[in-house]
Amino acid sequence: MMLLAILLPFLSFMFRGKILTGIICLILQITVIGWLPAAIWAVLSLNNARADRRNDKLIRAMKENQR
Repeated sequence: MMLLAILLPFLSFMFRGKILTGIICLILQITVIGWLPAAIWAVLSLNNARADRRNDKLIRAMKENQR
C-alpha cells in the first residue's frame, strides 16, 4: 500500500474509500510539480490511518483491562 501511495497517490485514497479526496489528489497529481506533494500527502495520510487504528486498538485493550 505504501508503494501505491508513492507511485499513484490518488489510488491509495480510492482504495481506502476516500473518493473525493482521491479525485482532489488526482487533480493535484496531473501536474508534474503537483505529483510530489500528492505522493507526500498520500503517504502521510496512510501513516495517520495506521496510527489511528493502533490507538483505537490500544484504547479498547485498556478499557477491557479496567473491567
